Amino acid sequence: MATLYTKERKFMLKLAVFDFDSTLMDGETIDFFADELGIGEEVARITEEAMSGRLDFFESLQQRVGLLKGLDFEVVEKISHNLPYMPGASETIAELKSRGMKVVCFSGGFRTATSYAKDILGYDADFSNALHVKNGKLTGLVGGDMMFNFSKGDMLVRLQNILGVSEEETLVCGDGANDLSMFAHAGTRVAFCAREILKAEANIIVETKDLTQILKEI
Repeated sequence: MATLYTKERKFMLKLAVFDFDSTLMDGETIDFFADELGIGEEVARITEEAMSGRLDFFESLQQRVGLLKGLDFEVVEKISHNLPYMPGASETIAELKSRGMKVVCFSGGFRTATSYAKDILGYDADFSNALHVKNGKLTGLVGGDMMFNFSKGDMLVRLQNILGVSEEETLVCGDGANDLSMFAHAGTRVAFCAREILKAEANIIVETKDLTQILKEI
C-alpha cells in the first residue's frame, strides 16, 4: 500500500464514498443472479470486460440485465439479502463515522442489495440502480442513478456541493473502471483489490480483502 497523505492531513476527511460490488461486498451481485439461470460464466465475462474498462458500462449493464429476464424477483431478493460482505466493511465504516465522516455507497449494481446492506454495514446513504419487475419476474430492464461511466463522478460532485465538502476532504474507494469518474473528484483515492486501470489513478492501493487496511493509511 502507498499513500500521498500524511498523518497531519487525515483529519481533513469529511466524506467517504465506497463502491459496493467487490468492495463492500465480496463478489458481483449480478453474477450471483446469473448463476440462478445457469448463465453465470457468460455474465461474469461481460462484467469483467466492463470493470476492466474494455466495454462501455451502460451497454454492459443493459446487456447483462437483459440476460436476467424471467428471473423470479423473490429469488433476486433472497440473493440480495444473503450476500457475503467484505471483511472489515462494517468496522471500517464505523471507524470513519466515529471520525465525523459521512459514508455513502455508490453502486452500478442494484438497490435490492445496497439498500438492504445499508443498515447492516452502517453507511448513511446508497445510490444504485433498480431492476424492473412485472408480474413477479425481472423484465430485463433497468434504470437508476448509476447507469453510466460518468455517473459516480457526477453524483459525487452533487454530494460535495450539498454537503459543502471539497475534493481534498473526500475519500473514494472502488475496484473497477466505472469508479474512475469519482476518482477524478477526490483527494484520497483507494484502489481496493482493483483492476490495473483504477490502480493507475489511486494514491492508496490495498491488495488484500480487508477494508480495515485503509484505516492504516488515512
